[in-house]
Amino acid sequence: MTYNSKVLLIYTGGTIGMNRNPQTGALEPFDFEHLLHNVPELKQFDISIDTYQFQPPIDSSDMTPARWTELSHVIADRYDEFDGFVVLHGTDTMAYTASALSYMLENLTKPVIFTGSQLPIGMLRTDGKENLITSIEIAAAKDAEGRARVPEVGIYFNGRLLRGNRTTKQSADEFNAFESFNYPHLADAGVEITYHDEFILHHPSDIRHQTSDIIHQTSYIRPHFRLDNNVIIFSLFPGIREDLVRHIIATPNLRSIVMRTFGSGNAPQRPWVMQALREATQRGKIVINISQCMQGKVQMGRYDTGYQLQEAGVISGYDSTVESAVTKLMFLQALYDDPAQVRHFMTQSIRGEITL
Repeated sequence: MTYNSKVLLIYTGGTIGMNRNPQTGALEPFDFEHLLHNVPELKQFDISIDTYQFQPPIDSSDMTPARWTELSHVIADRYDEFDGFVVLHGTDTMAYTASALSYMLENLTKPVIFTGSQLPIGMLRTDGKENLITSIEIAAAKDAEGRARVPEVGIYFNGRLLRGNRTTKQSADEFNAFESFNYPHLADAGVEITYHDEFILHHPSDIRHQTSDIIHQTSYIRPHFRLDNNVIIFSLFPGIREDLVRHIIATPNLRSIVMRTFGSGNAPQRPWVMQALREATQRGKIVINISQCMQGKVQMGRYDTGYQLQEAGVISGYDSTVESAVTKLMFLQALYDDPAQVRHFMTQSIRGEITL
């Protein structure tokens, strides 16, 4: 039989591929072939579907940069064999993994669609079947000229296709688990799948390589397998203690901090806050200002407190998600030893992750 498209289905773990233990009532991963047995509708596709399974499957709360590297290798090594990729992943860290892969797979020209479910695929009310079936359809979709409709890393959930590095998990209980609050949907699935082409990345983003002053403009995928996770997240709150903040900043080998601030990027105006941040940036540490709000962006010139942060060397994260900022820092820190280079690219949109 001749197929129109070929998709690789990658199972890393997560609720979608779990079964309930009759003795304990707890959810446990089961064999991937059993998952496919629960979705006989896949046989109706005019799509060739191959599978790859992480051994053993992992809970997404155990996801690590090493696993992201493994996943990047799986896709890069098989890139020429398939028209698209669907990654089944637990929901808890899906936005982190999708963000990381968006940076690690440079010059991506094929879909890499993450999906999962809130209920195991074997349960009667599962949301997993629709998520899986539509994700495969999107991964295989081509335009009239035979090019991928969505040549980027996305998350498909509950009728919405979202840019991976713009997405955050918003609910632990609802089927509508994910949203990209600061960027429109790439597609909406109803009776038909409506692609919003004006919001989809149709041309690969470019980034300077560590050893070259020439911007790579090749159309071929350029995977990256190194990450530097010397980064930490901390949130400001009323009553935050100076000794604890200074302890974080003094952490050995720490290269960057994602600082979750109030509103449009504001922080307490107490002198020690600005002094501690100034000392950190003067020592070469990168401090990124990300709002604690789900929607909106950091505007450091809007209020005096934001302006003071800017004067202390803190840089704006614009409308980035925390997940995207953390994984972007890991990616850039692996490429560049010079903090100035990392700061520069943190204020640039290299994969459509921020709005400037």
